[in-house]
Amino acid sequence: MERVVEIEKFTSESELEQSLRPDSWDDYIGQEQLKKNLSVFIKAAKKREESLDHVLFYGPPGLGKTTLGLIIASEMNTNIKVTAAPMIEKSGDLAAILTNLEEGDILFIDEIHRLSPAVEEILYPAMEDFRLDIIIGSGPAAQTVKIDLPKFTLIGATTRAGMLSNPLRDRFGMNFRLQFYNAEELATIMQKASDKLEKPIERPAALEISRRSRGTPRIALRLLRRVRDFAEVEDELSILLERTQYALNELGINDNGFDEMDIRLLKLLVDAKGKAMGLSTIAAALSEDEGTIEDVFEPYLLANGYLERTARGRVATQKTYEVLKFKPPQGNTLFE
Repeated sequence: MERVVEIEKFTSESELEQSLRPDSWDDYIGQEQLKKNLSVFIKAAKKREESLDHVLFYGPPGLGKTTLGLIIASEMNTNIKVTAAPMIEKSGDLAAILTNLEEGDILFIDEIHRLSPAVEEILYPAMEDFRLDIIIGSGPAAQTVKIDLPKFTLIGATTRAGMLSNPLRDRFGMNFRLQFYNAEELATIMQKASDKLEKPIERPAALEISRRSRGTPRIALRLLRRVRDFAEVEDELSILLERTQYALNELGINDNGFDEMDIRLLKLLVDAKGKAMGLSTIAAALSEDEGTIEDVFEPYLLANGYLERTARGRVATQKTYEVLKFKPPQGNTLFE
């Protein structure tokens, strides 16, 4: 089922999404401490006339990891090659990418936790010594050929940092976790994006979208485009609060940013009456993949206290019972 609050990218809107991306630190809203630190590291690297150290961005999807990579390339005045780990199937694919880089270039690998072990082995000397070690032949006749690489910066992005191998994680000089955005930050992003869309949005309407966007810019921008459609059909010159509320309700997104799937998940945990439920059981009940539940549904619900992970499984919290207007079970220490 396609979700309006789904965080994965849709190729049909990729060009429009790219046009709404900020292209400088001044336009990039949120992640203030990260921006502050990165700005220092970039200035220091430029002062020394060196390439930037390797960078790892991790956190829930849709928070701006790719955008940060593009801004870093702009600030460093260098080229950037953007790819995704599933597209690098063989060690030869990675070798081809690395040998086509120029001095100071940036290689951005999305979903880097999905690199195969064989490809990772090629990446280690490339990151550490800027060298490719390629084995030609097999058995006793096998030979190792060493190819020098230009000094480059690898930017890795992942939603599941725990799945990165320790050797790969240790080779990144900088590690940054991206945080969910607050409503004020998202509202400012909405207003900047609405100017690019040539459809101004009132601040109360921007805040309404922000409150229902799960703290995620990508979702907020997607909702902004859908709300704009409702406003244009009614020939409204700007996006107003009343039209925004109506549109979001029609899209099935409630005041907490929940859609039908979120409510199904939380009600499933509530119906368990305080008993923990395993991930596989939840996935079977919702007819969803376990990875989708962990990567798409849970990050926002966990960060905002709607569910807890325990050693025995997932449990609905007091906050969930209050939001869904259910009475919490008695005699459970989680609710005392």
